[in-house]
Amino acid sequence: MVDFSLPAGTERFRAELRAWLATSLTDDVLAAARRGPADPDAFETIRTWNRELADAGWAAISWPRAYGGRGATVLEQLVYIEETVRARAPMPLNVIGLNNIAPALMQYGNEEQKRALLPRMMRADDIWCQGMSEPEAGSDLASLRTRAVRDGDHFVVTGQKTWTSLGHRADWCQLYVRSDPEAPKHRGISCLVVDMHLPGIDARPLPTLTGETHFAEVFFDDVRVPADALLGPLHGGWQVATTTLSHERANAARLYAELQVRLEEVTADLLRAEEDGASVANDPVTLHRLGELAVRAAFLEGLCKRSISAGLHGGDPFASASLAKTVWGELGQDIAALAYDALGPDAAGGRWADARLAARSLTIAGGTTQINKNITAQRVLGLPRR
Repeated sequence: MVDFSLPAGTERFRAELRAWLATSLTDDVLAAARRGPADPDAFETIRTWNRELADAGWAAISWPRAYGGRGATVLEQLVYIEETVRARAPMPLNVIGLNNIAPALMQYGNEEQKRALLPRMMRADDIWCQGMSEPEAGSDLASLRTRAVRDGDHFVVTGQKTWTSLGHRADWCQLYVRSDPEAPKHRGISCLVVDMHLPGIDARPLPTLTGETHFAEVFFDDVRVPADALLGPLHGGWQVATTTLSHERANAARLYAELQVRLEEVTADLLRAEEDGASVANDPVTLHRLGELAVRAAFLEGLCKRSISAGLHGGDPFASASLAKTVWGELGQDIAALAYDALGPDAAGGRWADARLAARSLTIAGGTTQINKNITAQRVLGLPRR
């Protein structure tokens, strides 16, 4: 059942947000959003924007009011994502922290951790990263090898994380470690809140195909982490991770909203472009491809809303969300391919060439297509594990 009739209060919420964005989202912020946080100047502009969001009460609407949020409903979260994406507002620097790490801190952290860490996270005064993926443990978190050995009032951490978003800029890390190597792999994991300025931590930027550095590989060489940095029960990190990954119930809306905006931008560039005096947009093959992409984007919106609706009505949102992630990755790659093929590598200052390269990551980031197809097979189609 997909039910997205919005109550009057939610539409008032949309109108309030839209009005605030219209007056607060300046050209400088929009330009920084286009350049992205890999650009040092854009990074600081986005950080300032994050503080403005916090001061106005728009930084973490899904958080409970006790922690500075709005206690927003799922439908209000959906509206928030749609409106901020369509306005081309930059993603928060701490988007992983706000949506994923903060809920775990709220549930498992002590009062001192909550008071010290959550307000600074909301304002992007501290940048957060998440230490999950490793060279031998990407989508399979339970296979991680980074070790934490108790030594008095410290854990000694040794290992490596990779593809850590903003790891080279981060002040704090929600780090998953192997604390009991003898236990079954899901049961021997712990979660630590780690100060990234501790001795023995080496964060090295990882350039992507476009030359940007959104990610880092992070090395831990006998890093002494205070024992009170433990988040949740000792050896209970899998439970913390499950909480972390399931909080933002309307986040699937970002999948379709971002690709719809991208498709609008491609269409606008196609309408402006000419080849041999004729509009590129009038080419029958290009029109056919564009029409197919539009239909698939509408299908993706339906899938995402089905996932959100399942959560609202007591169903299984995870299964349809995994299918939506698969569709999102493939659709994003095909939109980038059309733009590159029809407009060429030099169009829009090379923007679509960069998009073509960056799109290769879409079927890997946030869980590979292979992993998501397995989830779909088991939880949607009811197929047995092999």
